[in-house]
Amino acid sequence: MTRFYQGKRDRFLALLDGSRFRPLGCFGTYFQLLDYSAVSNARDTEMAMQLLERNGVASIPTSSFLYRSEAPPVLRFCFAKKDETLERAAERLRAF
Repeated sequence: MTRFYQGKRDRFLALLDGSRFRPLGCFGTYFQLLDYSAVSNARDTEMAMQLLERNGVASIPTSSFLYRSEAPPVLRFCFAKKDETLERAAERLRAF
């Protein structure tokens, strides 16, 4: 299973090549953190809603895991998806 999900993560990251989203190191998880500071200065909750409403890509704001009011410009994306889903999501993120 480890190789399977590492392959999914690596595929997702390769598909994101050329986007303004910057991947952060993530290990032992089905989620990839992406820094969006080069894309927008919106709060993470606002950015997540924009991606969902405008591009149909779901993400999780990292502020939902924090106790402080200010969260970094980082969103969490699940890569435990079908390859076709990862391809569509990455295409939409590259165009954002």
